[in-house]
Amino acid sequence: MRNALRFRHGVHPPDSKTLTESLRTKRMPFPDEVVLPLSQHAGNPAKLLVQVGDHIERGDMIAAADGFISAPIHASASGVVEEIGLWPHPNGGYQDAVRIRVDPYSAQVPRARLLPEWEGLSPKELVDVVRDAGVVGLGGAAFPTYVKLMPREDTDIEVLVVNGCECEPYLTTDHRTMADFPERVHLGIRIMMKCLGVPRALIGIEKNKPDAIEAIRKTCPDDLDVEVLPLTVKYPQGAEKMLIKALLDREVPSGGLPLDVGVVVQNVASIATIAEAFETGLPLIERIVTVTGEGVAKPANLIVPVGTKLIDLINACGGLTKKAREVVLGGPMMGTAVSNLDAPVLKGTTGVVVLTARQIRAQRQYPCIRCGHCLDACPVFLNPQKLGNLAMAGRHQEMQDEHHLRDCMLCGCCSYVCPSNIPLSQLFGASRAALKRTAAPA
Repeated sequence: MRNALRFRHGVHPPDSKTLTESLRTKRMPFPDEVVLPLSQHAGNPAKLLVQVGDHIERGDMIAAADGFISAPIHASASGVVEEIGLWPHPNGGYQDAVRIRVDPYSAQVPRARLLPEWEGLSPKELVDVVRDAGVVGLGGAAFPTYVKLMPREDTDIEVLVVNGCECEPYLTTDHRTMADFPERVHLGIRIMMKCLGVPRALIGIEKNKPDAIEAIRKTCPDDLDVEVLPLTVKYPQGAEKMLIKALLDREVPSGGLPLDVGVVVQNVASIATIAEAFETGLPLIERIVTVTGEGVAKPANLIVPVGTKLIDLINACGGLTKKAREVVLGGPMMGTAVSNLDAPVLKGTTGVVVLTARQIRAQRQYPCIRCGHCLDACPVFLNPQKLGNLAMAGRHQEMQDEHHLRDCMLCGCCSYVCPSNIPLSQLFGASRAALKRTAAPA
């Protein structure tokens, strides 16, 4: 049965992880200032609690969650609120943000906090701690984690699936989390299992991370039903629907959620952050970020204060090389290029990949030849060729109503295999944005 752990379709891009996969996690020095956007999670932006001139300590809440799908924001460094206003955002636009001038002589020791004794807390109390700590999905989606810990009462959750695949090329954030902090990962799993009331957990890790597999297996607790399952390397195995199919051979229905098949999926870095909130009492104010690529002088896996400007992070890694041409947040398959290096690291920033001119050279786009490669690659069995034609014709509503655009994960498999260099995934993302604008109230 273990040889059958797989999902259909997908692609095999070079993993390009050798630059950082063996580098232990280090902490970067605090920058001169941090910029904390109020929108760095799925759902409503956080509601501002501070004003210009306020002195705040590391870990203090500066913005509260605004609604059910939202998350609070906390100061990642002690300092003075210098400015509140629009600031460049990694999404390419400008967002309201709090700019904090970091105290240059501060030891950056947070205020003393009561450490919650998780063993004596009820599931609801555990969820409250996770919510107040501002924990979100650290795999990129940044969905508030506490919402996943509160499934509908009519839902029967059978298993917790821990996502340690990290199938995106270049990135080694989750890899180093498992290799360097395995005990923290297991504590987070234990807390999540108590919250959800599930009897077992499965940890899916791709086979190109043997040291992470060994570290997690060695530290597995004897009193819990936790199993580590190595998986054949394949993209996009880190997508929760693909991981559920590979590990459990269950198919999440179109438009459905993992809850519909009795599963909760959580990224391994998010799970470690849950444990850290109970170990230290600190909220989510820093995260591991992979800085890599041939365009950066010293690739590294760094613990980075949330809100660090990209230029400061890159300079902490020796700066850009002469070959550098493009900076991508996330990996090359699903990441986005940034035009302003003053944009800050967010809670969901997994990596910063600096590509060279050779890697980003413009490719001529040709007409579709109906070769079918995109159909063979799509992991959710859509018809990217048909969707691409509709997108170029501006027939966005038809894409959604008749061809299941909502099920597209924007994983980029179709774009990767297209011999005509048609940017299918980008077209689908633009179509979604157009539909969202149309649906928005006037």
